[in-house]
Amino acid sequence: MNRGTACPYGELHIYEISGRPPAFAEPQAEGFLGGWYEEDACFFFFSAPAASEMAEFLSRHPGLRLRDSHRMAYADWQGGPPEPFRAGRFRFLPPWHEAEGAGPGEDPPLLLDPGLVFGNGRHPTTRDCLKALEAAARESPPGRVLDLGTGTGVLALAAASLGGRVLAVDANVLAARTARRNVRLNGLEHRVLVVAGRAEDFAGTAADLALANLNGGVLLGLLADSAWRRTPRWVLSGLLRGEVREVRRRLGLAGYLVEEAWVHEGLWHTLLARRAQERPLPEEAPCRS
Repeated sequence: MNRGTACPYGELHIYEISGRPPAFAEPQAEGFLGGWYEEDACFFFFSAPAASEMAEFLSRHPGLRLRDSHRMAYADWQGGPPEPFRAGRFRFLPPWHEAEGAGPGEDPPLLLDPGLVFGNGRHPTTRDCLKALEAAARESPPGRVLDLGTGTGVLALAAASLGGRVLAVDANVLAARTARRNVRLNGLEHRVLVVAGRAEDFAGTAADLALANLNGGVLLGLLADSAWRRTPRWVLSGLLRGEVREVRRRLGLAGYLVEEAWVHEGLWHTLLARRAQERPLPEEAPCRS
């Protein structure tokens, strides 16, 4: 994409399908943008009306049926147009946006095209995870990094920019594709591998640092198993106030202590935790807002 041009996403045409297509089965159309898959439904996105293409696709898959169709502006789907943003030392820029010059000591911006995936950097847990990653890297380079629930790849890109070698995982196939595209946009293929899969299946992958910005239920499920303890340092986010207490308790039982914590408006919590024998730590780390 050319820098300085307008956002390439305009109106979205969304077709809601009852049933789940076979693996790798997608409509063949020039304006096809991607598919969002649920357990028993999927949503196909196009940049232009595609009724005839969808009819042809459904005729080849009789177990599927068109449930509904929608039309909306891309900005409404994403909650606003993608914009440049900064969190700590990290700067992110849509690839079609004109880049500003880097200030003294600043890193160049990372390019981020969220496409159809929710992960444009606006959510407070994303910002706080970036702050936690920066805090973890102050002591030593990140080395091997595991990014569970990578979404558009924001945290994976940031970790790679610090020199980390990243395995990024997302259960959503469209998210994994989007993250791969962002890795290519930044020329970081040699540092980031993106795979489609469940966080639970990769939590035991050996790493020096793991990043997990997931919903509280998934995080609690991860902590119920012992596989995650192979990694000495974790950033855990996506936690609500009622969930963070239980997460802290489970970390303590596993021999981990919270180094730093961030909380956004008393609602969203992010923890940076380390295995206790790695270094003496205070019992309770202060919370940052």
